[in-house]
Amino acid sequence: MDALNSSVFSSLRSKQNELETTTSNKNNKTLSKIGFKIVRKHGSHVVLKHPDGRLTVVPVHTGEEIGAGLLNKIIKDTGLSKEEFLKYL
Repeated sequence: MDALNSSVFSSLRSKQNELETTTSNKNNKTLSKIGFKIVRKHGSHVVLKHPDGRLTVVPVHTGEEIGAGLLNKIIKDTGLSKEEFLKYL
């Protein structure tokens, strides 16, 4: 049982590592490839909208990277799977 749990957790960790960090610039370029357009900027955040109505907000902080948790939220907002998003990244 311990070997099974260890295998599951290492698999989850490797999936998490795929989404470890990215820059907002790289993320915005990826979202543009998918069809999202910048509709407004508010302070250090950019709001992107897809023609079908999906919205997401990306923070733009120079020199900082977007962590895995926020990247997961952005991917969820796009309606894509992690694998599909990584294909464009």
